[in-house]
Parts: sequence; C-alpha cells; structure tokens
Amino acid sequence: MSPAQIRSAERALTAGTWAITFGAVLYSVLTVTPLMAGHSPKGWEWTAPILPLVVDAAVVIVVRMDATLARLNGDGGRWPVVLRWMTGLMTVLLNVGLSALDRDGVGVAVHAVAPLLLIVTAETSLAYRRAIGAALAAREADERAERELREQRAEARRREERAERIARFEAAERAERERREHDALLAREQREHDASMARDEREETARREAAAREEEARREAAVRAERERREHAARAERERGEREAAERARAELLSVGPAAEKLPEERAREVAAAAAEAGLPQRQAVELTGWSVGWIAARYKEHPAVRPALHAVPTTTAEEQAS
Repeated sequence: MSPAQIRSAERALTAGTWAITFGAVLYSVLTVTPLMAGHSPKGWEWTAPILPLVVDAAVVIVVRMDATLARLNGDGGRWPVVLRWMTGLMTVLLNVGLSALDRDGVGVAVHAVAPLLLIVTAETSLAYRRAIGAALAAREADERAERELREQRAEARRREERAERIARFEAAERAERERREHDALLAREQREHDASMARDEREETARREAAAREEEARREAAVRAERERREHAARAERERGEREAAERARAELLSVGPAAEKLPEERAREVAAAAAEAGLPQRQAVELTGWSVGWIAARYKEHPAVRPALHAVPTTTAEEQAS
C-alpha cells in the first residue's frame, strides 16, 4: 500500500469520525435539552442546553486527543480511557433518560443508538490509528534495514575493487622488476661474450694450435651457460608463481572486512598469519578475526616475520585482553 493510499485512508477515517461525532453531539443536544428543561427550576429553563454541551465538549476533546496520541504513537494512560467511557455513559444516560422516565422501551433503544455509535466509533478509530501507526513504523524499519544492507554491500564491493587494484598494481611492479633484471642479465652475458671474443681474437695468433680445443671448450661453456640460464629462468618463474599465489591467498584472507562475529579458530589463525605477513597492526587483525587482542598478540609472536619487532608492540590493557 502506497503512502498516498494510507494518507487517503486516514483522511477518510478522520472525516467519518468527526461526522459521526458532530451528528451525535447535535442529536444529544436536541434530545437532552427537553429532559433538562423539565428538571430545571422555574425561570432557569434556558440553562437546559448547557449540560449536554459540556458533556459533548468532553467527547470532542477525547476524540481529538486520541487521534493526536495515536498519530504520535503515544499512550495517555488510564485517565483518557476513564474520561472516554464516562462521557460516553453520561451521553447514553442523558439521551435515554426522558424515554426511560416515560417507560418507553422503544424510545430508550432509539435514543441509545447515537451515543453508543459514538462510543464504538471513538474506540474503533483509536484502534485503527494505532494499527496504521504500527504498520507505518514497521515499514520504515524495513526500509531502513534495506538501505543499510545496500550500503553494506556497496562498501564491500568498494573494498573488493580496491584490493583488486592494489593486487594488479603490485603484479605489474613485480613483472617490470623481473623484466629489468632479465634484461640486465642478458646485457651482462652479452658483454662477457664480447670480451671473451675480443680476448680470443687478440690471442688467436698465439693459440692457433689450440684453437680447436678452445673452440670446443667455448661451445661447451655456452651450452652450460644456456642450460644454467634456462634453469635460473624456470626457477625464477616458479618462485614468482609461488609468490603470486601466496599474495593472492593473503589478499583474499584480508579483503573480507571486519568480522561480524568471532571466526573459527583455524580460520582466525590463517587470517592472523596473513595480517602478520602483510605488516598490519594487531588492532586491524582483531577486527578481521573477532578474537581478543591478547590472542592476536600470541599469534603474532608465533609468526617469524614479526618476532624482531615484538618490543615495538604496545602493551594492551587488561580490559582489551578481556575483550
């Protein structure tokens, strides 16, 4: 149901309630005035409409204040209930009084319709307004929870995208560094080869008789160097793959964000180890795992990468250890 439909229903309820209220008040004044005129001292008959007007004014106040409290989701306590029922009963008694004195059962029933309808309408209107207020409050709570969920999901996506950008940047840096190292190695080997060729050329006349043996030796050295170079490149590639896998695993462990509840111990140990390797503060590791500061400090001590820096870790308070 849309907010416009709810407001329309509230307007219809308000208009109906006030229509019934004013009709009952007018009918009560017309009905009770003859009764009061017949029981007023001679010369004071003109005061007959005052009592029904006073009683009906109390009814109007009750209806109006009940509508306001229902809109504010408030509760006036027991006295508004007492006033509502007291004025209702007074209105009923005053309306049926003249017929009751005349022992007119039909008149009693007919004159009781308007005040009884007013009492029931007031109670029903109050119940309707409270039900509408409760439904609106529940809808607002659901919408607020949905907004918070959307914000949390958007924040999680932003963290994942940031982690991916960092990982791509680090991978590009490693690839560039390895390319430069490879180029430097090739350049060094080329310089060494050129120097060897120059020495061979200078010494060719003196070593002409041993040229064949030296040539064979050079070929063997070149083959061995090429084999070693390939082994080195393969080993470097394997190490790079292992480093990248370790980095990805650590990034996945650290990218999940603050833990809503305490992680299982095995999972918490993995996250603490990853945080120690990444050089994160112990407080951040506490947020990621949900475990206490003391437990995280013990895991950091177990990790070899942080043992030299243990004296730099601030001492936690007893309250933080207990958390």
